[in-house]
Amino acid sequence: MKNPIVDPRLLQRLAEAVARLEEIDEELSDPVVAGDPERLRILGRERSEQVPIVRAAREIQRLDEEYVSAQGLAEDSDEPEMRELAQEEMEDLKERLSCLAKEAREFLVPQDPLEDRPAVVEVRAGTGGDEAGLFAGDLFRMYRRLAERKRWTIELISLSEGIPGSVKEVIFSIRGRRVYGQIRYESGVHRVQRVPKTESSGRIHTSAATVAVLPEAEEVDLKIDPSDLRVDVFRSSGPGGQSVNTTDSAVRITHLPSGLVVSCQDEKSQHKNKAKALKVLRSRLLDMKIAEQEASRARERRLQVGTGDRSAKIRTYNFPQNRVTDHRIGLTLHRLEEVLDGDLDEIISALRLAQEEERLEATGE
Repeated sequence: MKNPIVDPRLLQRLAEAVARLEEIDEELSDPVVAGDPERLRILGRERSEQVPIVRAAREIQRLDEEYVSAQGLAEDSDEPEMRELAQEEMEDLKERLSCLAKEAREFLVPQDPLEDRPAVVEVRAGTGGDEAGLFAGDLFRMYRRLAERKRWTIELISLSEGIPGSVKEVIFSIRGRRVYGQIRYESGVHRVQRVPKTESSGRIHTSAATVAVLPEAEEVDLKIDPSDLRVDVFRSSGPGGQSVNTTDSAVRITHLPSGLVVSCQDEKSQHKNKAKALKVLRSRLLDMKIAEQEASRARERRLQVGTGDRSAKIRTYNFPQNRVTDHRIGLTLHRLEEVLDGDLDEIISALRLAQEEERLEATGE
């Protein structure tokens, strides 16, 4: 069907979905398939995925036919009032077709199998000295407030503090509905522009912090050979109570094949510290595994995090202008305080939509 509004590539995909649903229904009517429970299950699941796509395709076709009819009336009618009514109908149909096409595109984007996973988040101070540490602390608070808004739960894994209110490094996990699918886009270098409290001349400083968001790995995702690990125990440092500072409860795990090193010293129990360190290690290894399988993957950790330099930024928080800008999609919001208070919905939604568009473009859809 010819349509002046809907992308022809999308129409082709919708036509393929209609044809596929017909094939599935034909298979389901086959007595041989009816006697195969596993095949029935697979076809039933695929059919449930195709039905909303086909429904959208048929509605697009119906609206398209109405649009063509209205267009013909607008072009051929001798009555001005009739042409005006036809033009109004065309505008209405155009808006409805655009919305329906957007909905159809979302149906066609395959769901990431990691979408519903918990996430392991790492925030580190980058360039900027103490001010970078203070900003890393602000980002940590922002994600805690986001979790509160979403009714997610946070578990602190590791925390290294600097001057009061600052964070050198913090690692924590977040659990809840579609956690990883929503905050995966936070990975990268975040830049802040503001006047530090210690700056007497009022000069604006630029600092940075890095964020890495990893899907929490399960033991079934990958097997870690115990012989590939070197486990060192040592005495914890910093605040934490008498038993924390006087016993060898801190744990450092080195994964020898990859060279990855994870430390944890927040718990009084060596066993608990080891379990937390293994959780982080497993998530980092899973992230590396996925990155190797999908070289162009946007969340590839080494590309997102980089060196922590101010130039490798994904987002800027400008305090004097009350502005937050996400440089990947060119989105600018003038409500800095709300964003830092965990109101990230508008940014997350825009990034998710942009990624869906890119995935459709990349697959020729």
